Amino acid sequence: MAKITLSDEEWKKKLTDEQFSVCREKGTERAFTGEYYNHKGMGQYKCRCCGNPLFSSDEKFDSGTGWPSFTAPVEPNSVITIQDRSHGMVRTEVVCSQCDAHLGHVFSDGPAPTHQRYCINSVSLKFEDDAQENS
Repeated sequence: MAKITLSDEEWKKKLTDEQFSVCREKGTERAFTGEYYNHKGMGQYKCRCCGNPLFSSDEKFDSGTGWPSFTAPVEPNSVITIQDRSHGMVRTEVVCSQCDAHLGHVFSDGPAPTHQRYCINSVSLKFEDDAQENS
């Protein structure tokens, strides 16, 4: 699949102000406010901007951080990680491999077997229920 590149004006037509702030300007939603931080449905979490499959509910866990957390992406090439030195910290940013939308960050304090915690903004995701997918 070819990389999706749109101008800021085109993204602004597709996204809400909050979605644009997080996905295109690397913002962060407030903890415990996102639609999916406590979501229990079975299915797939896709990129809000382009629909690229990112994470499965099978990999979702409650990290207690207030953001949806996953142990691994649905496919290794679903996301790209980039060193982030903003805000006086060194972190690993997670972006969508298809459209470069900012998703969140990954940390090495997750549960076994991966020990990864993909801490993702709800606003950057769109959930697709398994029942929806199979109908």
